Amino acid sequence: MTSDETDPPEDGPAPESAEPAESVDDLHRLIRNLEHLADPWTAVRAAQGQVGAAWRSVTREEPRVQVTIAISVAIVLMLLLPSRVANHPRWVLPGLAAVLLIGVFVAKSVRSERRSRLLRIVSLSLIAVMSLSNATSAGRLIVDLVRAQGVHQPSQLLLTGASIWFTNVIVFGLWYWQFDRGGPVERAAGTRPYPDLMFPQMTSPELAPPDWEPGFVDYFYVSFTNATAFSPTDVLPMTRWAKLTMLMQSAISVMTVALVIARAVNILH
Repeated sequence: MTSDETDPPEDGPAPESAEPAESVDDLHRLIRNLEHLADPWTAVRAAQGQVGAAWRSVTREEPRVQVTIAISVAIVLMLLLPSRVANHPRWVLPGLAAVLLIGVFVAKSVRSERRSRLLRIVSLSLIAVMSLSNATSAGRLIVDLVRAQGVHQPSQLLLTGASIWFTNVIVFGLWYWQFDRGGPVERAAGTRPYPDLMFPQMTSPELAPPDWEPGFVDYFYVSFTNATAFSPTDVLPMTRWAKLTMLMQSAISVMTVALVIARAVNILH
């Protein structure tokens, strides 16, 4: 017999058990879980990643109180414009704005998709009329300023320019509110996943409540900052229509503000 068959096997180290390795893996998993718990925003991010951001989901349609106030202010500003720059007859455009105000309330209660679409077209048409009217008033004021005609008192000139400028802010706020992701009804339905205007809360959802979504006040803020800075600030236009609309608003604002201030200073001297 050979030595391999007769000699007993030499004693060697016992095979390692699998239990220590599994215990190490469990320990690593426990450490990772503790690290996640140490960050209070981890659970929030995980939850948002599972259910999606509120502005991508189906939500309740926003109240129209802010829109009502804004349109009412625009009506008053149009009525207060001097006769030289106002549109005639003076009651036409305020009347159309009042119809728009009624349309906003009707659209809130409408459930028929066809009627909602019709009211949206009417509302957009009325906003377009308001925009054209305000741009026409601004054009008349600019022509008077270039020709050194019209208003000759700095206080009245500044008030007229401020009325046209602020109406411009309201009107473009309505444009952004009506067009971003299809308007308030489409935003509430969550049918369009890509935004036309990128708000900071969309890129950093951990800085806002989980149910945050833009409302009219946010679009009014976009319009106001664009009219004062003459460029986007913290809200970025993502689509071509948004960029062109901001460009047009900035052009109207810069011409109105620059010429009104220059003329007022010239009158004072």
